[in-house]
This record gives sequence, structure tokens and C-alpha cells, in this order.
Amino acid sequence: MIYKGSCHCGQIAFEAEGDLDQVIECNCSICSKRGFLLWFVPIANFRLLTPVENYATYTFNKHKIKHHFCTKGGRAPLGEGLSPAGTQMAAINTRRLDDVDLPTLKVSSFDGRKL
Repeated sequence: MIYKGSCHCGQIAFEAEGDLDQVIECNCSICSKRGFLLWFVPIANFRLLTPVENYATYTFNKHKIKHHFCTKGGRAPLGEGLSPAGTQMAAINTRRLDDVDLPTLKVSSFDGRKL
């Protein structure tokens, strides 16, 4: 299935294809403070629908994940990084997807504080 999403103001819009049956709730400082519920899809299944210039990027700690956020409204709909197997992945905040019933998703915990 193809899911569409965006930041609050729409300056960053995207779509991703895949099975959205499980999300990850990470307890690292950035994910917990932003309330992320992450859905990871291979970058090949992700399409940015707006210019890349519409977002800024933030990294911290080991600088392995690129956290993208809107330069206008400040919302962070997604990030990019490598899977443990080395696959380039998009980390999508499912709270920024359209028409998703969040309570129906299976949530797994990840201890990002230990990284």
C-alpha cells in the first residue's frame, strides 16, 4: 500500500510504499521528546514529493541518522539512516501520515538510550 504524509504546513510532502503493520517507539532523547512512532522502509520505497531544499537536517550523538525537519513549521516527519544490514532506510514518523489509525498498529519498543 502507498501512504502519503507531510509536515504540518505541507512544505515537506512524501509517500512511502509498504506494509504498515508495526511501528517502533524508541526511547532515545530525540524520539521520546518528539513522540515518534517510526516506520522503517527501504529508501527505494520512499519518494519525496517536494524539493529537498524545503527541509533542514539535524544529526547528534554518532551522527548516523539524518533527522529531517521543516524549515517553516519545525515539524520532523522523517529521517534517513542505514539498517543493521546496511540498507539505506527512511524512518517515517507515522504520526505524520495521512489516514492511518494509529491505535491499530502494533508498537515495539527499542532502547535507543543504550546506543
